Amino acid sequence: MTPVALSESTWILVFALLLLAPLAVFGLALMNTGLGRSRSAAQSLLGSLLLVAVAVLAFVAFGASLAGGPGGHISLGGQSWDVIGHGPVFSISYGLNALGRAPLITLLQLWSVAILALIPWGSGSDRWRTVAAMAATVFGAGLVFPLIAHWTGSGWLAQLGTNFGLSQGFADSSNAAATHVLGGVTALVVIWVAGPRKGKFPKQGVSTAIPGHQSVYVLLGCGLALVGWLGINSAAALLAPGAALPVAVGAAVNTVLAASAAVLATFFITRARFGKPDASLCANGWIAGLVTSSATAALVGPGAAIFIGCVAGVITPLLVELLELGLSIDDPSGAIAVHGVAGIWGLLATGFFARLAPTADRGAQILAQLVGVVVLLGLLFPLLYVVFLGLNKVIRFRTDSEGERMGMDLAELGGSAYPEFVIHRDEFHR
Repeated sequence: MTPVALSESTWILVFALLLLAPLAVFGLALMNTGLGRSRSAAQSLLGSLLLVAVAVLAFVAFGASLAGGPGGHISLGGQSWDVIGHGPVFSISYGLNALGRAPLITLLQLWSVAILALIPWGSGSDRWRTVAAMAATVFGAGLVFPLIAHWTGSGWLAQLGTNFGLSQGFADSSNAAATHVLGGVTALVVIWVAGPRKGKFPKQGVSTAIPGHQSVYVLLGCGLALVGWLGINSAAALLAPGAALPVAVGAAVNTVLAASAAVLATFFITRARFGKPDASLCANGWIAGLVTSSATAALVGPGAAIFIGCVAGVITPLLVELLELGLSIDDPSGAIAVHGVAGIWGLLATGFFARLAPTADRGAQILAQLVGVVVLLGLLFPLLYVVFLGLNKVIRFRTDSEGERMGMDLAELGGSAYPEFVIHRDEFHR
C-alpha cells in the first residue's frame, strides 16, 4: 500500500498526541491494582507491564499484517468484500520512511492492543496466573484484535454502506469494537473459565463484598486515563480520511463531556441507592464515559456526547450490581460493564447520533451499527470461550488454593507489595 501523505504539521501533531496514549494504559493498570486485594498489588502491576509488552510484540510480529495492508477479498452477492489484511510481517518498518498514515495508525493500534490486554487482566484479579494471561494476550492481540480492527476500519463491516446500501457503513471513531467490546467479552470468558475468587459467593448464595484495597490508585488512574484518551481520540480523528484539524478539537471536547456526564450520573445513582456515593463505581462510570467516546468522539456533536455518557453512567453501576448479585459473576474491575457494555452502547448510539451526509439514511446507519455489534458478539464469545477452555488445559488459568490464600504477590513473585504492613487476613469460608 502506498502511504497517504500528510502535511508535516499534521503528522507531528498526531505523533505528539499519540505520545499521551500510554497514560491511558497505565491509568487502567493503576485502577486494576487498586480494585484488587493488597496482597496481589505487585503481581497486578508487574503483570500489566508484561501484558503490554506481549501485546505490542505479538501485534507487530504478525497482527499488524492482518489489520492493515491490501485486503484479502471474497466475492459475495456480486460484491467484493474485504475480509482480511495481508500487509508485511513484522510491520514495524511498514511505511516508516514517509509522512503517511501507516506508521501513525500502527502506533495507535499498539496502544489499543495494550489497553485490550489490561481489560481482562483486571477482571481476573487475585487468581489469574500471569503466564496464562500472557498466552491469552498473544491470541487476542495477535489474531482477534487485528481481524476486528480491519473489518471495522476498512474491511467488510465498513463496506456495508457501499456494498449493501447501509448508509455510511459500520462506523467506529477510535477502535471501540476491537479494543473495548473485545476486551469486555474477553473479561467475561476469563471469569467463566477461571471462576470467582474463593469466598466471593458462599454456599448460601449471597455475594461477599471484597472491596478494592486502594481507592486512591483507582481515582488517580481515572485522571491519567483521561489524558491518554484525549490523545488517542484526537489522533484517531485526525487519521480519518479527509479529516481537518478542527475535528481533533471536537473529539477532545466530546471525550471530556462524555466522561464528565458519566461520572456525575454514576455519582447520583450510587448516592440514591446506597445513601452515599461509591468511589470505585464512580471511577467505573468515568471510564465507561471514556469508552463511549472511543466509539463516538469524532462522529457526534457535544450534546449527543453528554447524553451518551450520561446513559453509560446510569447503566454501569446498575449492571455491575446485576452481574455480581444476580448472575454471580466476580468481576473486580467491572470490565464487562465498563468496557464491554459501554462500548456496545457507544457503537449503537453512533447510529442514532452520528453526523451524516444529507443524503444518508439514518435508519440504515442504525442497522449497520446493529449488524456490526451482532456479528462481533456472535463471533467473539464462542471463539474466545472455546480457545480459552483449550488453553486452560495446557496452561492452567487459575492459581492453586494455597497461592490464592497467600496472595498472588507471594505465590508468583515471592514477596509482598507492602512488606512493612500486616495485610493478610483469612477472608475465606472453609
